[in-house]
Amino acid sequence: MTAATKYNLRKDAIIRVATDLMNHKGVRGMTHALVASELGLVPRAVGYYFRRKEDLAAACYARSIERMEAHIGAALKQPTPDTAIRTIIQVFFESQRQVAVGEIEPIAWFEEMRTLDDDSTGRAFTEMFRKVRSIFTMTGGPPLARAEANARAHLLLSQLFWAVLWLPRHNPEDYSRMAERTADILLGGMSSRAAAWTPPLLAVGPDDETGPDFLTAGTELINENGYLGASVEKIAARLNVTKGSFYHHNETKDELVEHCFERTWGILREAQRKADAAAQNGLMNLAAQAVEMVGGQVSGKRPLLRTSALAAAPEDMRPRLIAGFDRITARYASVVSDGIGDGSIRPLDALIAAQILSGTINAAAELRFWAPGLTPRTAEAYYVCPMFMGLLNTRGAAEPG
Repeated sequence: MTAATKYNLRKDAIIRVATDLMNHKGVRGMTHALVASELGLVPRAVGYYFRRKEDLAAACYARSIERMEAHIGAALKQPTPDTAIRTIIQVFFESQRQVAVGEIEPIAWFEEMRTLDDDSTGRAFTEMFRKVRSIFTMTGGPPLARAEANARAHLLLSQLFWAVLWLPRHNPEDYSRMAERTADILLGGMSSRAAAWTPPLLAVGPDDETGPDFLTAGTELINENGYLGASVEKIAARLNVTKGSFYHHNETKDELVEHCFERTWGILREAQRKADAAAQNGLMNLAAQAVEMVGGQVSGKRPLLRTSALAAAPEDMRPRLIAGFDRITARYASVVSDGIGDGSIRPLDALIAAQILSGTINAAAELRFWAPGLTPRTAEAYYVCPMFMGLLNTRGAAEPG
């Protein structure tokens, strides 16, 4: 074996281990020391290949973007937008099957990529995003403004990344079936042909927080910087208070993070209760919740904690936090079943539809980066409606006011 071959094999192993650590501990939780320990090396040996931790994280993302580019390339060879969308879902789910059975390594979870603040990584991801957006401008697709195409591209990419979380609940041999059903929902939408787009306004009330809004500030900073990057100093600085004031209201940062999760669940559950009372059918129940939750994030008035925060949360805390999100999604699945029963939702896989809705709401925190300038009203038209009506469908879309 040549020296160059040994070098490349060691470098690949370092990237593989670092990617796995990033997915389980977050970008900031991945260190040279942890990578070295997993490989039976000393930290200095990892530093020989990647001088800074940020360089290693960037290499992990670059490797994952290359793999995503291959999936997108297969999709762009298709003659129509619908076959392109089906293809990218199929090849991505197949890659996840290969991950599940140990044939290939996992890709990095892109939700924390923005915390790295690396220009080259950002440019590579943006170029990848543009290629996904080009699917929606292919011949035969709907006439879309740039902001509409951006929003739908973000929705499609986000559903792929979200599937990484829920696919492991199924057997690997069922991933192809999951791909077919996911593509069916994303292309055909959830709505039955007879359903009209008339979601009621929910007006989820303001937080009960008095004094410095530590929960909102904590939620925003965790979304922006990851769990480990949202320090007590940064939270206090955002609220223009002292660290002493922080510890007067919160015993520890971990306690604050738990309360941030509880705040997010509380908002989502309040929307569920209000939709139950206001909506005339299952479709409008879910649509009203999506409009309210996406709009609150786009406006910045009601940020929700992204599930990426789970990656670096303390391990003893993580099962309870995951269970909280699972309960929200299970409730969505129940309402999907109600909608199938009342005829407002077409027959489809209720569990996958619920995951698609959860993924849509979760990804709304990043929507402003990919479709800048959206208001809650335009986000409803360009982002929420296509999720319910179909990615290539304009039927029932709300006209921005």
